[in-house]
Amino acid sequence: MDLVAEKYKQTEVGLIPNDWEVRTLGNVGEVKMCRRIFNNETSSNGTIPFFKIGTFGKEPDAYISKEQYDEYRKRFSFPRKGDILISAAGTIGRTIIYNGEDAYFQDSNIVWIENDFETVSNEFLYHIYQVANYNTEGGTIQRLYNSILKATKFKCPPKAEQTAIATALSDADALISSLEKLIGKKRNIKQGAMQHLLKPKEGWEVKKLPDLVWFQEGPGVRNSQFTSSGVKLLNGTNIEDGKLILEKTDRYISENEAFGWYSHFLVDNGDILIACSGVTIDKFEEKVTVANSTHLPLCMNTSTMRFKIISNALSKRYFFHFLKSKSFKQQIGGKATGSAQLNFGPSHVKMVEISLPTFEEQDNIATILSDMDAEISALESKLEKYRKVKLGMMQNLLTGKIRLI
Repeated sequence: MDLVAEKYKQTEVGLIPNDWEVRTLGNVGEVKMCRRIFNNETSSNGTIPFFKIGTFGKEPDAYISKEQYDEYRKRFSFPRKGDILISAAGTIGRTIIYNGEDAYFQDSNIVWIENDFETVSNEFLYHIYQVANYNTEGGTIQRLYNSILKATKFKCPPKAEQTAIATALSDADALISSLEKLIGKKRNIKQGAMQHLLKPKEGWEVKKLPDLVWFQEGPGVRNSQFTSSGVKLLNGTNIEDGKLILEKTDRYISENEAFGWYSHFLVDNGDILIACSGVTIDKFEEKVTVANSTHLPLCMNTSTMRFKIISNALSKRYFFHFLKSKSFKQQIGGKATGSAQLNFGPSHVKMVEISLPTFEEQDNIATILSDMDAEISALESKLEKYRKVKLGMMQNLLTGKIRLI
């Protein structure tokens, strides 16, 4: 007898083990939400944080009184500790585990299922939400209506196997979370080290950037010039977390234009590249990278700049870290246009000052910072590997392909 046919059955959601069931979230329990809070009942500061869909999982920007919180919590629906809160508008399906803290949540936009623990545990349900296929409705802003949430199907194993699956996936989550915290700690240490090492010391020379580097902003290539092949155009969105990811955009210009009229905007191997528009100050260090031969040919476009060292007094590696430093960000932040986002160009960069120790000390500083970057990069690669392993675990455990009995 076919082992698959013997141990699995065909259902509307595909093959599942014989002792599993197909359930809907509506079978699990009722969809609940907090009582409505009106804008005039909130304040910008107070005792009890009120989370709207825009601040769900983030820092609150509105509060309600303790008296109203106590009354509404007693009289109306309120999540139990461990219930899984779900975003039902905007980016739908995001989840937060309610840990019992004093907080209130926006009605209809943040909901939860008040499940029967004997049927489906919160721990298992949390992982089901991560793979749920919601049949959403709406236009630009999608909405997860209660009817859609309740109709969503999932594969449900017996309670004992739910516990085993949830434990395995939660252990993987804990490992990923601990690595994320370690990376965050290493980044903070690196920022502190950068601020200390690049802080001007006695005897350091102060120079304006035009004395040390050549820089150029990309041209404003028109939409009518874009082609589907040829030479790739560099955009600010191509620089992400210190890496040059050219696959993020599909804008090209013809080879005739790139090597003709725009030839003086072609990127060279080793150019330091930055995004100079639409970047927040606190994230600017992620928008600095270096081009290499694998990225070429590549043509500059608007909102990007490139740098070349033109003085023997400046170490290229030292300058690379300076561009990511607090000093550069503060100087550009004061000169650029825009508030939340930076928008600057050559006229702003030419006013920036840099403090220089000896060339040897510059290289020593750059080595320390580069070693810290390499350690963080190795941890990030490890994190990506763990995330892929977790994804594979979900695909196998939540479908019954691998059994934990």
